[in-house]
Amino acid sequence: MLTLAVKLSITAAFVYFMVALITGVWKYQLMVSSPKARSRYYVDIAHRSSFLYSSAAMLLAMLAYFSQLPEWLNNSAVIANLVFFTAAIISYIHQGLLNKTSNQIRASMEGEDYAAPMGLVHGFMVALIIAEVGGTLVLGYGAMLNIW
Repeated sequence: MLTLAVKLSITAAFVYFMVALITGVWKYQLMVSSPKARSRYYVDIAHRSSFLYSSAAMLLAMLAYFSQLPEWLNNSAVIANLVFFTAAIISYIHQGLLNKTSNQIRASMEGEDYAAPMGLVHGFMVALIIAEVGGTLVLGYGAMLNIW
């Protein structure tokens, strides 16, 4: 029987993969309607990052599957990662809808319209680093306990 952590990871992988395919259609539509045959900058990032996060979610599923740590800890580690993966994809789609063409960090530093304040960006990035690196370390450690 699959644990909640594994089910969540596999479900997220499927959703991210579908988002990648759908943003690929969006990217194509933008390319064929553009005089330079180019997509919007963040539409391209949303498309590619969704593929990458789909693979990352499957890796989390495998680590959670093999982990010998308590289920609540595996669930927490997976959820922490998936929350930030999802937030990143949503952010890229949002930037694509706004047709932003510059770096999100630079936009915040320069105080552009619709850009988050730099303090918020830093706080988000610190939380992301702790959640993603820490969560993956927990899952990896639990899996290594099992396979070695």
